[in-house]
Amino acid sequence: MKKRKIKLAVISDVHLGTSKSHAQELINYLNSIQPKTLILNGDILDTWNESPEYFPNSHLKVIRKILSMASKGTKVVYITGNHDERLRRFSSAFKGNLKITNKLVLELDGKRAWFFHGDIFDISTKNSKWIAKIGSVGYQLLHFINKCNSWFFKKLGKPRYSLSDKLKKGISNNIKTIDNFEKTVTELAIDNGYSYVVCGHTHLPKKEIFFTDKGKCTYLNSGDWVENLTALEYSFKRWKIYRYSHDKLIPFFVDEELKSKTIHELVSSLYTAIPTKLKTKAALKKEKILD
Repeated sequence: MKKRKIKLAVISDVHLGTSKSHAQELINYLNSIQPKTLILNGDILDTWNESPEYFPNSHLKVIRKILSMASKGTKVVYITGNHDERLRRFSSAFKGNLKITNKLVLELDGKRAWFFHGDIFDISTKNSKWIAKIGSVGYQLLHFINKCNSWFFKKLGKPRYSLSDKLKKGISNNIKTIDNFEKTVTELAIDNGYSYVVCGHTHLPKKEIFFTDKGKCTYLNSGDWVENLTALEYSFKRWKIYRYSHDKLIPFFVDEELKSKTIHELVSSLYTAIPTKLKTKAALKKEKILD
C-alpha cells in the first residue's frame, strides 16, 4: 500500500514509558505516511514516570521507527516538553536529519509558523505573557520558573504541575484555563508576526483562528496519543487534524510485512473485513463453496 506523502506532520504527548501510551497505534500511523518533516512537539518520552523499568517493546519500536524515518530522508525535529524536560540539556543538538530544540520557527508557503510544546505557560497563563514578550530571554526565564516549580513540588512530595493533568481534574475552571492558554499564545504569535502557532501539552486537538486588533493567527494543537490519538498534517497550504479513529486505511499498516503483499492480497484482506450483513447473498454462497 502506497504511503501518503505529506509536507509536514506534527505529533505530541505520546508519553512513551507509561501504560497509557498508545504506541502501537502511533506506529501504524507512522507506517502510513511519508512526511518531508516530522515534528515531535514535546512529551514524546515521559521521564516523570515513577517506573523507569517500564518500557515495552512497542514503545521501543516507536523510537526505532522515528529514527528509521530520519535515516530515509525525513527531517525530524524533537521539541522538548515538560515530561521530557531532561532532554533540554541537548537543546540545539543536531545530528543528520535529527534535531532537538525548545522551539521552532518555520516558513510555510510564505507564512511563519511558531512551534513549541506549551508548558512554559503552566505557572500562570495570565501573567506569563509579559515575561514571554521579552523575547528569547523571557522564554528561557519561563522555562527556569517552571523548572524551579517542578523541583519545589517534588521536594514536597507532591505531583508536578501539568496543564493537561489539571484539565482532567475539573470542569468549571478548565474552560477558563484553556481559554487563557490559547488567548495568551495566539496574542503573542500575532505580536510577533506569526500566522500559525502550533502547540501540544493540553491533549486537546484543535484548529481555530483567533483575531486581535493587530491581526489574526491560526491556533493549532496536535492533541495526544493517550486518549485522542491525533496529529496535525500540513500539505497544499492547508492544515488538518488527523484522527486515528477516522482512518479507514490504517489496517493495511498494522504490520510492516503487509507492505510486501500484492494488491490482490490487500483487496482480499479488505473484503474479509467487511461485515457479513453487508455482503451479497452470491458472495456469501461463494465463500461457503470455498470453505
